[in-house]
Amino acid sequence: MGKKTLEIKRIENKSARQITFSKRRNGLMKKAMELSVLCDAQVAVVIFSSTGRLFERCNGESLDKVLQRYWNHLRESRTDKKELCFEITDIWSDAAFSQLVKRHFGVSELEHLTLTDLLELETLIHTALSQIRSAKMRLVMESVVNLKKQNNMVQFDSSKLSECNALNFRLLGGEVPAYKLSH
Repeated sequence: MGKKTLEIKRIENKSARQITFSKRRNGLMKKAMELSVLCDAQVAVVIFSSTGRLFERCNGESLDKVLQRYWNHLRESRTDKKELCFEITDIWSDAAFSQLVKRHFGVSELEHLTLTDLLELETLIHTALSQIRSAKMRLVMESVVNLKKQNNMVQFDSSKLSECNALNFRLLGGEVPAYKLSH
């Protein structure tokens, strides 16, 4: 009996969806590590579950170093039309967009643009959106890194505080319960 084809759509059953997520996440992580080993490639995988939980895998270098390399590559590979792309990212109204089109293409209405101009504008907007998404992802990853650092500091402080409490309790002549030392 062979595998049946699965229609790619959202799984409505929450339990089945969670099981599928777990299995596919593990499979993706395994494939990423295989690609890393077989092809000597730097691979970083970042997955956020529907509940917001972070899953990450990185070979060799730390995730921070791989992401920094990614951001450096993005900065180096930007096109000559970077200025227009940044202008597009700053647009907040239709009037500003019309002014931008008029300044760049010499017409005030999109209907007057040629097919080539429209394709160029579409490419510029797509590039600007990609830059926005990249900036957003960078900020999310920086937040994740900062939260992990804060979590590590809190755990370290908590363990030190537990040790101090145990020592103070002993100095005062008491016995420290075993369950309090297990943290």
